[in-house]
Amino acid sequence: MLSVISQIIFWSSVAALFYVYVGYPLLVWLVGEISPLEVKKADFSPFVTILITAYNEEKAIRAKIENTLGINYPKEKLEILVASDGSTDRTDKIVKEFAAQGVKLFRQDGRMGKTFTQNKAVEQANGEIILFSDATTKYEKDVLRVILPNFSDEKIGCVAGKLIYVDDSKSGVGKGAKSYWNYETFLKKAESRACSLIGASGCLYAVRKSAYEPMYPEACSDFLICTVVYRQGLRSVYEAEAICTEETNRQAKKEFQMRVRVISQTFTDLWRNREMLNPLRSGFYAVELVSHKLMRYAVPLFLFLILVSSAVSAFYSNIF
Repeated sequence: MLSVISQIIFWSSVAALFYVYVGYPLLVWLVGEISPLEVKKADFSPFVTILITAYNEEKAIRAKIENTLGINYPKEKLEILVASDGSTDRTDKIVKEFAAQGVKLFRQDGRMGKTFTQNKAVEQANGEIILFSDATTKYEKDVLRVILPNFSDEKIGCVAGKLIYVDDSKSGVGKGAKSYWNYETFLKKAESRACSLIGASGCLYAVRKSAYEPMYPEACSDFLICTVVYRQGLRSVYEAEAICTEETNRQAKKEFQMRVRVISQTFTDLWRNREMLNPLRSGFYAVELVSHKLMRYAVPLFLFLILVSSAVSAFYSNIF
């Protein structure tokens, strides 16, 4: 009996592992190929706010603002708003140097976290569309020209762009991050065609202000935003032509800390929005959430079960 149970656990865990990395990507790609959800693009030039959230970014903020000012879009339709999350260095002072060029500073006293600061800054934003950015991200000049036509489709609530990681040092950590992101990019394209993105890259995504809802401070905002708009009957889509670049982490410790933070926030978001994991409520979006996030994060558990069950099965089977 123990042999049967251990082998059931073993093969079930192997199947789950296979599904996470091969089965689900194939499934979502097939759904997108068989029944693609297209976006009705058209010329669309609304008033836009580019919201840059920063904490102690004195080394990067000047280059970021200069890069943003160089975006090809009518200046009378563009607002640049830097949200400083209680910065204690020269970040705020540097931002104020660009006041004559229309750059605005919103300062959140005391460090309250990115999501809290972002919520407050959105209240100050005047744009019909808000483009969220990090202080270390560089945009291509045509980024708005390629993102905005997606919003001519009234069913689109959020548009995520393409992040390209740069690593001039060619570090091992950088190579790993780039490989991981290439895999994620494939999934984003497929999910966008099949149903909706379940998460965006925090350094480049745009949202209708009318669809933005304040999120609790602990939220991973670039992940949760897709669920926020999906609840309103709107989709989040991927725009591969909207490109930004960012340097990868080069130190394993920093990359690990970042991944731990993101995963812990995502677990919180999944738990607090667990009703969205029910396919009867949210359809294929629930399949995406469970497969891409919940089961992906359960991979260590599957590996542990494979190890233990194979060890137990070895007492009863020469194969094991």
